[in-house]
Amino acid sequence: MIETSNLTAERIKEYLKQGKRFDGRKLDEFRNLIIETGISKKAEGSARVKLGNTEVIVGVKMDVGAPYPDSQDKGNLMVTAEFLPLSSPRFEPGPPSFDSIELARVIDRGIRESKFIELEKLCIKEGEKVWTVFIDIYSINEDGNLLDAAGIGAIAALKSAKIPKYDEEKEKTIFGEWTDKHVPLSKEVPISLTVHKIGNSLIVDPTREEEDISETRITIASSDGTIYSMQKGNSKELSVEEFKEILNIIEKTERKISTAIEKSLK
Repeated sequence: MIETSNLTAERIKEYLKQGKRFDGRKLDEFRNLIIETGISKKAEGSARVKLGNTEVIVGVKMDVGAPYPDSQDKGNLMVTAEFLPLSSPRFEPGPPSFDSIELARVIDRGIRESKFIELEKLCIKEGEKVWTVFIDIYSINEDGNLLDAAGIGAIAALKSAKIPKYDEEKEKTIFGEWTDKHVPLSKEVPISLTVHKIGNSLIVDPTREEEDISETRITIASSDGTIYSMQKGNSKELSVEEFKEILNIIEKTERKISTAIEKSLK
């Protein structure tokens, strides 16, 4: 397992005490963010997100199937994440890792709890036939903060997705052909953002080295101050004051990310 050295960790902590970071950013500043949509000719929607040297690709696919037993009149949602070995020497081939499963569940929860996808509009015949939305996340290069890159990519891919054509007689989805209808989305756009605590410092968008020495993190999916989901990682506690500061950071950053996603769609 590749780990950040103790010397590098101590230097990072000393810099953070002075309100500095190795790459010159402020503690609440993201790296350069690039969002591209429509990168796949086969997917219903797709996006590539670059956060500094971190890069992910997100694809949206749709197919018709049976509804879940507890939601007979709603479409289905399934989110998966794969950490490809080509993106980091830390990732190995094989079954999904705990981290990739956690990432997929965090992204799923934010989208599901915000009701961003209007699943009731994806019902074709109640109790029998609905559209299923598959969101697939792939790491291309890993240099910290895959969580936020994946969350941004999922929203951008969904916003660009169109529903494929469906042959009612043959009961078959016609892949590669699309209707002019987009995936039904609400105005509640859940931007998933993570704040990390290192020592007494709170930072966003950590590099790989910063993420390695993070003592705790909290990921919040929200829109205009409304919180839909929250996930805490690592063992260090947070004070009430720190949590209030985290909420302020999230609210300020969320607006910038939302603007960047909208620009990518134009």
